[in-house]
Amino acid sequence: MSDATALSAARRAAELSALADGPAVDVLVIGGGITGTGIALDAAARGLSVALVEKHDLAFGTSRWSSKLVHGGLRYLATGNVGIARRSAVERGILMTRTAPHLVRAMPQLVPLLPSMRRRERALVRAGFLAGDALRRLAGTPAAVLPRSRRVDAARAAALAPTVRRDGLTGGLLAHDGQLVDDARLVTAVARTAAGLGARILTYVAASHATGTSARLTDTRTAATFEVSARAVINATGVWAGEIDPGLRLRPSRGTHLVFDAAAFGNPTAALTVPIPGELNRFVFAMPQQLGRVYLGLTDEEAPGPVPDVPQPSSAEIDFLLSVVNTALATTLSRPDVIGSYAGLRPLVDAGEGRSADISRDHAVIEADSGVISVIGGKLTEYRYMAEDTLDRAVRLRGLSAGPCRTAELALVGATGIDTIPAGMPGSLVARFGAEAPAVLGAARCSRPSDPVVDGMDVLRAEFEFAVTHEGALTAEDIVDRRTRIGLVPADRERVIEAAAEFLP
Repeated sequence: MSDATALSAARRAAELSALADGPAVDVLVIGGGITGTGIALDAAARGLSVALVEKHDLAFGTSRWSSKLVHGGLRYLATGNVGIARRSAVERGILMTRTAPHLVRAMPQLVPLLPSMRRRERALVRAGFLAGDALRRLAGTPAAVLPRSRRVDAARAAALAPTVRRDGLTGGLLAHDGQLVDDARLVTAVARTAAGLGARILTYVAASHATGTSARLTDTRTAATFEVSARAVINATGVWAGEIDPGLRLRPSRGTHLVFDAAAFGNPTAALTVPIPGELNRFVFAMPQQLGRVYLGLTDEEAPGPVPDVPQPSSAEIDFLLSVVNTALATTLSRPDVIGSYAGLRPLVDAGEGRSADISRDHAVIEADSGVISVIGGKLTEYRYMAEDTLDRAVRLRGLSAGPCRTAELALVGATGIDTIPAGMPGSLVARFGAEAPAVLGAARCSRPSDPVVDGMDVLRAEFEFAVTHEGALTAEDIVDRRTRIGLVPADRERVIEAAAEFLP
């Protein structure tokens, strides 16, 4: 691990001062989600000077509210969008084999074959899975990384998803997709990799009055304000993009997930994939996750009006998810089983009429009259491609002297050297940090670094410290809600928030 990748309060203060007093940067990126950090990494890797500012924390917005999936684009193939389907499969392969194999793994997806599923629906799912296999091969992703789809018998289906309904179960259709250990961890890894190449990653810095060559920045922790000049200003604020460029037309849609103790689903090892009644090619997923949880999602609902900092699930969405998943379960789940929930807003490009579920997930790069370059739309899986497309546009428009895009081969922090991890290293630590796992413990100066932060939680005290010394966490909320995701369960959050505060400088 190189100290050049470490983000801390001291580094933030020094780089914020240097930005205020120094020359213009080549690229100013506004927004610290996966798109913004991806752009910062691409710019730094091309040899450009870059500063990224985020008014909250890294992954504060939509980037932490996803299904934690790296989709292969199968849904988009079914709707005829071959381009985005192929790109998604390619980008998934890049993440799983080159840039972030430590953060993205193959997740089994089981569609149980129950009497409620008609023959035509079964044939469509099987055809879809075969098309997914073809996409995987086209993208060059080996079957050793993403296994081929197949049919399994009823006993195997029940072993993968122990609470699945048994009466009439004749087996299951099994496929694999990419799953992130956590979406916010990916954002942090991209940001740190960019920092290692010289990018200034500045959280809790708000941007306003942006033009094509400047912006006003405000340190929200001190209220200090200054102007910064840049050869290109890129707006990557997602659903908040209209605050920087009011001319943009966005149509946010809300996706909601419920959080369960994994025991409520019998500690499954596959994502139970349940067709939504009356819908074609839409499913609800019960996905096993880190920290002994299962996330159940997801919805696609219109979200008009002002954009909240933290969207909230609606009561109707909670009832919808429970009702759909219960069609495939032997036991009935109800609201008391839900231990947490979250919702995110997709920054969809407004295409006029039609359901938000049917709007293209493609992205758009738009130059405003002010000169600000905005990127809107898109999906997490394609963040690297979106960043490349946006930077290519900025380089052309502003005549920047930049090298070629290198991010398809640029390993993120923790991706290389996994084979050399000493035996006995906690599996949960390796899952979250990859090859950096030994360094997390080695860099710790706290007492009892290998102890859990609280009893029954597989997050170590060293991880809380590392979040502050290397991952840019400035508040207890940053540690609990975005670096470790303990905060997705309010009861767990209450147990650790005071402990997290002890690690702050």
